[in-house]
Amino acid sequence: MGQPFGHYELQALVGKGGMAEVFRATELEGPRAGQLVAIKRLLPKLAQDPRYVGLFMAEAELSRRLHHPKIVEVYEAGTIDEQHYMAMEYVDGRDLGMVLRRCQERHILLPVDFAVFLGVTLLDALSYAHVAPAPDGSPLGVVHCDVSPSNLFVSRVGEIKLGDFGIARANAAEPSRGHLYGKVHYLSPEALEGSVDGRADLWAATVTLYQLLVNERPFGGQNPDEVAEAIRRASPAPLREKRAEIQEALDRAVMRGFALDPAQRYPDAAPFALALRGLYDERVGNPLAIAAVVRGLFGA
Repeated sequence: MGQPFGHYELQALVGKGGMAEVFRATELEGPRAGQLVAIKRLLPKLAQDPRYVGLFMAEAELSRRLHHPKIVEVYEAGTIDEQHYMAMEYVDGRDLGMVLRRCQERHILLPVDFAVFLGVTLLDALSYAHVAPAPDGSPLGVVHCDVSPSNLFVSRVGEIKLGDFGIARANAAEPSRGHLYGKVHYLSPEALEGSVDGRADLWAATVTLYQLLVNERPFGGQNPDEVAEAIRRASPAPLREKRAEIQEALDRAVMRGFALDPAQRYPDAAPFALALRGLYDERVGNPLAIAAVVRGLFGA
């Protein structure tokens, strides 16, 4: 028997971070009665801190405005028994960070076509998020700010969803200076200087795709300062040096995303996705094949 929480029944804790915990739950009433959902709750120790409450509720409000098949849906948000929560689509599967770690343990790489399809799916989600409209029709100007394998989820049936808009920014048409957003390995040279707009997500998506293809990050170092210096040089090893089967066209397409001059990169997510679409075999890069790979790595 689960734990009651308003009109939900919490079944199991499935994740916990520095700010929130996530439960698998069942909705007990309403249009989703009987459906599995994910309940994300602000940690009790942070519930009295207006700063964290504000961040959590801002994530909920922003996420509720995003409706795309490749983005985790947020159904509702509020407070139950003085606990701030949001109810979200439950993705029954794994995040890509877990998939890559399992590949490392087994000394294997993901199929190239599989990796490129995942990259295209991520870019499709970002393309929507960057132009998603507010209720008045104006662009929300969403920047995810934390694109990485751990925030891209693959379900048991091969659905791929971008989630965790916890540090996402709206109205980001103009760069914001003075704060670092996201994990250092995925920051663009401009983001390291505190300038964050949609291009930051494209850079992080390029890092993610590179990692999916060779299971190494393109920019390394012994500490964050060394990683940052490598990013500022923007000269990662070509993919074909790491994996000879990668075709030159794919190597060029990915490396364009790392151009030191932002004007030489893709102008937005849609042309980046378009550049990749003809570079993978849809017989391998598709949801059914992805589901099979994840089952093979983790079992049923």
